[in-house]
Amino acid sequence: MKTQRLSQKKRRKDIMDTIGTIVVWIFVILALFPIVWMAITSLMTQGDIATGKFGIPNNFGNYKEMWESVDFFNYFKNSVIVCGITTAIALAIATFAGYATARFKFPGSNIFGAAVLATQMVPGIMFLLPLYLVFIKIQDATGIRIINTYGGLILVYSAFYIPFSIWILRGFFASIPTELEEAAIIDGCSKFGAFIKIILPIARIGLIATGIYIFLMAWDELLFAWVLTTSSDVATIPVGIRLYVGNYQNRYDLLMAAGCVTTLPPLIIFFGLQKQFIRGMTAGSVKA
Repeated sequence: MKTQRLSQKKRRKDIMDTIGTIVVWIFVILALFPIVWMAITSLMTQGDIATGKFGIPNNFGNYKEMWESVDFFNYFKNSVIVCGITTAIALAIATFAGYATARFKFPGSNIFGAAVLATQMVPGIMFLLPLYLVFIKIQDATGIRIINTYGGLILVYSAFYIPFSIWILRGFFASIPTELEEAAIIDGCSKFGAFIKIILPIARIGLIATGIYIFLMAWDELLFAWVLTTSSDVATIPVGIRLYVGNYQNRYDLLMAAGCVTTLPPLIIFFGLQKQFIRGMTAGSVKA
């Protein structure tokens, strides 16, 4: 009887694993379908897309024309600069803040944790007009340029992505036993030394996951990039892609080609670090 029950449990577990695998693959296919469709469309001519005539996609000239019709390399460079610096700044601040909220109890610490998460409940578009007016006032009062600069975009993106990053890292640091720090302090490390030498190496998966989150969110952001940049000198990729669709000409073939090129860096980053990303996003839920 005991053997039969174990056999039945094993069969049920196998069935559940199979169902789970099928569900995961369905979601993967649904998620990848737009990317595959975009890749196919990027190899079609503008006429075929407009008329709905679908044949064998073989128009690789779209990728060459994409770089020539719009200074796409400049937008790509701007995105790398803005997103890279934003990721570094936001991750550094969120790391220290997340550790502080996880380890130290100070007056208002619980309120601070709730307030950090509450900032994500307000739609970002609600900040657009007030933020723009504040930047204009600061420029007029101090003479420091904020609009149409790398610094302005980096400041906005960092402010938007730091709160949720703090929440992610707070849970992750809270899941690390405090005994490890105490042992390091007994061995002669300072509190900061234990944080650098012990906690950060253990938390590297959470840091990688948070860094990926910040980079991907900044990479895809359009609204603030469109409003806060007035020239192509600092505009990012989402702004540049919009130039393929205008009032007098809609180049959907080039738009799809640009979309494929834009998707490559996030795909490479995500699939290259997907294990760390998934483990980092789930590890902090063990203890908060």
